[in-house]
Amino acid sequence: MSRTMIDAFGVVDGQLAVGGLPLERLAARVGSTPFFAYDRGLLTDRVRLLRSSLPSDIDLSYAMKANPMPAVVQHLCGLVDSIDVASAFEMQCALNSAMSPSRVSFAGPGKTTAEICQAVAAGVMIEMESSTEARRVVETGEQLGIRPRVAIRVNPDFTVKGSGMRMGGGPQQFGMDAKQVPALLRDLAGLDVDVLGFHVFAGSQNLHADVITEAQQRTVDLVLGLSESARDPVRYLNLGGGFGIPYFDKDEPLELARIGDSLESLMAQQIRPRLPEARTVIELGRYIVGECGVYVTRVVDKKESRGRSYLIVDGGMHHQLAASGNFGQVIRRNYPIAIGNRMGEGPTSHVTVVGCLCTPLDLLGDNVELPTAAIGDLVVLFQAGAYGLTASPTAFLGHPAPAEVLV
Repeated sequence: MSRTMIDAFGVVDGQLAVGGLPLERLAARVGSTPFFAYDRGLLTDRVRLLRSSLPSDIDLSYAMKANPMPAVVQHLCGLVDSIDVASAFEMQCALNSAMSPSRVSFAGPGKTTAEICQAVAAGVMIEMESSTEARRVVETGEQLGIRPRVAIRVNPDFTVKGSGMRMGGGPQQFGMDAKQVPALLRDLAGLDVDVLGFHVFAGSQNLHADVITEAQQRTVDLVLGLSESARDPVRYLNLGGGFGIPYFDKDEPLELARIGDSLESLMAQQIRPRLPEARTVIELGRYIVGECGVYVTRVVDKKESRGRSYLIVDGGMHHQLAASGNFGQVIRRNYPIAIGNRMGEGPTSHVTVVGCLCTPLDLLGDNVELPTAAIGDLVVLFQAGAYGLTASPTAFLGHPAPAEVLV
């Protein structure tokens, strides 16, 4: 496990600290295990890093799907410029925050008429993903007597290599194929709808700065071409995100400075001169919150089976599915893991950490090297700030949901 990862949180009295609190004290404050804990200071630092690395006129949007905990959203809405949501529930969370509805965008395929109605009524910008959705938006605006604010999500004609999930290029359920967009723009030109611009998101969890910068360049080229078919000037240009974080031993952190330098060139040479009214947005979720959270679960049993040592904990894949290797991974690899109340002790043996579910899929650490743990010790899984609780099958086998805290 990276020393940098531990240093980011800090160690107090031999225990991992979250928000300055040693882990055993934090567990007592929460009142039960397992739980997710997010470090407020690390969230602030991550946004500060982005601000210092990217051009000053790039807006930061928080993709709430990564972590919709209301306290996290409330904290971030004072740090970022906008929030992107992907459901009516997330939209309501954003509307309950201090963020202006005009700075909330609503993306995702399959928006229902009821969801569209809520968004139009609130003044939220809808990122339209099909011609059917566009028709529903227009009809809803007419019924409410409100001019909808919209952007078009574009499925680009290129793919992004090295992404954890490819969400652009080839056939996709996301957005409209680039070649279909000019026709939609012509159809919308005579209707009472405010087409602000475009959103292009081609892939997620990418650790290669050169790949991300190439995708951003191709995105700008694509949007410049599409803008020629638009009735009004482009006022919204969402370049997507896809910035990855390191999960595994061989992962190298993303070279953010290289992305910032490339974006500054793009802004200076193409976006500012040719799209002077555009609010240019980088939309990030995992990169903002992923490294700022931990999942904490308590050892409830130890056992040996045919030469293998097991730690059995009171949590599991029903809370942190990704760490079990069942969230889209082709090859399972261990997330960073530690005995959080024994940070001053070196590794002594190899153990396998499993959860409390009645399935062999409930594997949190396979043959990992850890200090000798006792029943009652606290196991910590790092990189748990994004796609944790809400991306996991919490109802599986009826175990209670974990707590979440922002410290």
